[in-house]
Amino acid sequence: MNCSTPSGWPVTSFNFPPWTNKIRPLVGVLGAGGLVYVTCLVTWGFSPKTTDVGYQPEQPIPYSHALHAGKLAIDCRYCHVAGSGAHASVPTTETCMNCHGMVKTKSAKLAPLRESWAKDEPVDWVKVHDLPDYVYFNHSAHIKRGVGCVSCHGRIDKMEVVAQEHTLSMGWCLDCHRNPEAHLRPQDLITVMDYTPERPQLELGAEIRQKNNINPPTDCSTCHR
Repeated sequence: MNCSTPSGWPVTSFNFPPWTNKIRPLVGVLGAGGLVYVTCLVTWGFSPKTTDVGYQPEQPIPYSHALHAGKLAIDCRYCHVAGSGAHASVPTTETCMNCHGMVKTKSAKLAPLRESWAKDEPVDWVKVHDLPDYVYFNHSAHIKRGVGCVSCHGRIDKMEVVAQEHTLSMGWCLDCHRNPEAHLRPQDLITVMDYTPERPQLELGAEIRQKNNINPPTDCSTCHR
């Protein structure tokens, strides 16, 4: 069939070849599958576990950070090995038993810990700061550059039950990468919860950034690999 455009040029209609009729159901299935995938991706990516400030899951053992990190001033890295590896580890039963093999050995609250030790099975701790699988985050890279634990996790030493304090969203991370001065501190003060800079933070942060040549990348491949 031929027709004409307003300018008078002929236009020939285009018909798909007959064999394309056979793949129409497949295209529909793939389209529906893609929609489901994107929906799941967005639903998980914006779930309370990754973006909701205040996310506070119940743990299998009532562990008080206010006591351990606050009153007892136990360094974060003793329980969460985060300085040398990309991932901050969840405390192992062995780590807990280093103290509780001698302290509070009869406490009913610690019964699940003793059971874990006896059965040689891990405690099913629930991660609070749990990024989606499509996000890559390296703990050691941030710690080695002077980003304190408080910047991402808040005043853990004051939390009886840990809750998520920041959104941990892409925009939130990019704000820090573009302006890291607000979060940089001396290496030996990384885990100090009540850290207060001796001079204006932005001035100190700018000095640390220049001295250590800190230029956080903002391209997509930094976090999405």
